[in-house]
Amino acid sequence: MNLPNKLTIFRIFLVPLMVIIPFFNIQGEWLNIPIEYWIVNIIFIVASLTDRLDGQIARKNNQVTTFGKFTDPLADKILVIAALVMLVEYTRLPAWIPIIVLAREFIVSGYRLVAVEKGGKVIAASIWGKLKTVTQMIAIILAFLDAHAFMEFLRGDLSGISLVMNILWSAMMLISVIATIFSGWDYVKDGKDLLKD
Repeated sequence: MNLPNKLTIFRIFLVPLMVIIPFFNIQGEWLNIPIEYWIVNIIFIVASLTDRLDGQIARKNNQVTTFGKFTDPLADKILVIAALVMLVEYTRLPAWIPIIVLAREFIVSGYRLVAVEKGGKVIAASIWGKLKTVTQMIAIILAFLDAHAFMEFLRGDLSGISLVMNILWSAMMLISVIATIFSGWDYVKDGKDLLKD
């Protein structure tokens, strides 16, 4: 197994580690942010960096494999969905956001399966897909640093929180949701011929 694939597997193993942190009931705060959130965030950041790194190494060293093509996007989806669900569990994020993300991923995965079955037609990632990925990662990282912000922003309660931080990560999350919808629509639009028969 080459290094990019090992990094992908490592990213997948980081997800359960991230998810079990709340079970340890870690007490205390640092910079008014629970230590538990810091730990989860650090794991998420490390996992996100491996995503960037494994792709670069695979392309640079010509180590792109079928296993990597399958597991790399799967690892990304598992990581992002796990983080979003954790934010819902922390009551820091409304459930409709991960629902939209999940729906998009099911649609895109379905189209990819049909494309492979019909001769391997690849629907290229659009600018919306790239925007979705970047804003999702930034929004999730900021969400754990200002975990109360988004729900308070939706309720209109801005007392006791940094307005700048609140607006920044709330905007990133909303942009990521919009990009998620449009990138999903691109797959539906570009792949509509796949469903004609």
